[in-house]
Amino acid sequence: MNHSEIRRKERLAEVREFAEENQIPVQNIQLLNTALTHTSYANEHKNEVIHDNERLEFLGDAVLDLVVGEYLFLRFPSWPEGELTRAKASAVCKPACAECAAKFQVGKYMRLGKGEELSGGRTRISILGDAFEAVIGAIYLDNNYEVAARFILGHLKKFLDLIDQGDYDHDYKSDLQELAQKHGDVDIRYDVVRDEGPDHDKTIWMKIMINGKDFGTGVGKNKKEAAQKAAKEAIERIHKGERF
Repeated sequence: MNHSEIRRKERLAEVREFAEENQIPVQNIQLLNTALTHTSYANEHKNEVIHDNERLEFLGDAVLDLVVGEYLFLRFPSWPEGELTRAKASAVCKPACAECAAKFQVGKYMRLGKGEELSGGRTRISILGDAFEAVIGAIYLDNNYEVAARFILGHLKKFLDLIDQGDYDHDYKSDLQELAQKHGDVDIRYDVVRDEGPDHDKTIWMKIMINGKDFGTGVGKNKKEAAQKAAKEAIERIHKGERF
């Protein structure tokens, strides 16, 4: 047995260890091996037949979107499309996927090129997030939708729980715009009323006016945060019956 054959067997043993540690059912171990192979590694071994995880990442991204979209659709039957879209984005964003991947040690088992290895690729958010999606793609192809869905919902539980609690990145400005448009044409203005502190630690007060009427103030570390809080206050006042 030559060196490359020995290394191949050792590598597949590592991937089986990864699958066992994370209770991933495996029929075709090579699919999971590919999911854990970064393009930088494949590029450095062009003399070998090595596939990177980009195609599996593409598939896994689609499966991830479907599973989380289905979960939210059933879980929140009264939510409009815009709110469902924002909630899904918070759960499937790259940082969330990377956090999941880090928890089950994807970085430890990734095959990376030397450059990526030396530059901290094993902990890089983009690489971990992409690998999480690639693993999903491999699980889906190797098993079925139900197995992939259980894997996804189990690992994303923290982020789905945050959505349940309403603790995620709502776009209150868009929510307000949709709500206000139900009453016809409206003029919504956001104005900075004051700011305090140095540039690196500034606090901003933002007032919101709807058709010339003061509908609240938001305070934040930047204009975006202050505007979102002002819009949230305006929504709450509208829901309590205040007219503009």
